Amino acid sequence: MGQHRPTLPGRSTSHPRLHSSRRVINEQHLVRDVIVLGASAGGIEVLIGLLAELPADLPAIMAVVVHRPPGQSQLAHVLRRRSRLAVIEASNRLKLLQGRVYLAPPDRHLEFEPTRLLVRRTPKEHSARPAIDPLFRSAAHAFGRRVVGMLLSGGGDDGVNGLILIQQNGGISLTQDPADALMPFLPLNAVRYDHPECLVPTENIASTLVALVKGLDVEC
Repeated sequence: MGQHRPTLPGRSTSHPRLHSSRRVINEQHLVRDVIVLGASAGGIEVLIGLLAELPADLPAIMAVVVHRPPGQSQLAHVLRRRSRLAVIEASNRLKLLQGRVYLAPPDRHLEFEPTRLLVRRTPKEHSARPAIDPLFRSAAHAFGRRVVGMLLSGGGDDGVNGLILIQQNGGISLTQDPADALMPFLPLNAVRYDHPECLVPTENIASTLVALVKGLDVEC
């Protein structure tokens, strides 16, 4: 049996923006080589599929926050199984390298400095630690137009404010197409409050990110 996808009251998962006219993003052909991803319920499956498709030589820094309880310590191992990129559970002051996927550890926020990571047990945001917003905010401040921010399946609105800041600082804001998401609430909240530049079908996430890293434009 397929899994049931919940629907927001008074709102279909087939959002009107999904059927709007197509547009082109990154027409400036800027290299977008810092990728930040945020996910909650239903997002791990998307990440596993995404990392299996991304090339091992992707010239980008990736950082990921997944909402998870303090005791859940096996996520990096799960993501490594099919990933061609190195998946590393982040530690404080770790030097940033391309071709790496940095994962926020349990019960710690993950943030960027220009050349290193910060991993800190500061207060929860949106009742979560790690939370998505601290990563997105720090990426926007540290890297500006180089950033691609994307929200995947989940609930609530953690990451929406950070996605807005990424776009305000010249980066690209994306969400997983809510119609594809197991839990569409987080992508739908991004559409409601942020108007991200592209709603990306799950099967196109990898190719979209690779194109933006290369400085290509993308039709969506």
